[in-house]
Amino acid sequence: MSTLRTFILLAGMTALFIGVGYMIGGEQGMAIAFAIAIAMNVFAYWNSDKMVLSMYGAKEVDRTSAPEFYGLVEDLARKAQLPMPKVYIMDEAQPNAFATGRNPENAAVAATSGLLEILSREEVAGVMAHELAHVKNRDTLIMTITATIAGAISMLANFAFFFGGHSRNNPLGMVGTLLLMILAPLAAMLVQMAISRTREYHADRVGAEICGQPLWLASALEKLEQGAERIEHEAAEENPATAHLFIINPLHSHAVDSLFSTHPNTANRVQKLRDMPGGLGARSSRSSKPLSPPSGRSTSMIPKTKKGPWG
Repeated sequence: MSTLRTFILLAGMTALFIGVGYMIGGEQGMAIAFAIAIAMNVFAYWNSDKMVLSMYGAKEVDRTSAPEFYGLVEDLARKAQLPMPKVYIMDEAQPNAFATGRNPENAAVAATSGLLEILSREEVAGVMAHELAHVKNRDTLIMTITATIAGAISMLANFAFFFGGHSRNNPLGMVGTLLLMILAPLAAMLVQMAISRTREYHADRVGAEICGQPLWLASALEKLEQGAERIEHEAAEENPATAHLFIINPLHSHAVDSLFSTHPNTANRVQKLRDMPGGLGARSSRSSKPLSPPSGRSTSMIPKTKKGPWG
């Protein structure tokens, strides 16, 4: 049902895009706009991961610079039957994380230093399993496409002010153009947010299955929300269009599970994790043993000093 709903929402956004193009310039305008959108999608497909990682100052780490964190992701990727993604750490006080990449073979997962400092090993495992679930479900590509189409719709709506007022395809004339400028971007934003919320619920479930302990993620989500409410994420505030990538909304202008929220309400997510069938949500679940640190390694998720991964 989650996949079907996402497909329907994507189809609706595509139909909206085509309709806006037709209202502005008829068949020719629609064709030109569609070509531009394809070019934007191709660019986003190949470069979106590099752009977002650079935007947040993420530094790649490996088995030497962050052995515990890297080893944890490696173990989870193996359990999820995924190729090993690139691993990044962001020097950011707000606890948060995201995944990016066009496919599992070219994926990356990133966590903030704030997340690694406040969560236990088990909670970090729950969060990173959630991010790997996004990779496994190819959500990173879906969200890139929706963000690109939404941006194209907003761009077309702005073009409507200059070119759409007297188009024979626009029966309402200037009034229709003004409505188009306001309603088309709003509709695109609502669809984008609905897709984001749908994929978050799905990633919570799949991530819990990967690590075997839903309560690890449930506990982490509660701590992450508290941290996000207290600590401002300046880079995210400057780039709100990327907020949907994070496991918890990094912006301070969020509160409820509504049409205008990029993320589901955290309490709802936690409850769904606790209610997972098959005993996975039980506190005394025997379906999975707790992750123990590899022998000979520190239990810290981050290096003892900040010289390497993000310093």
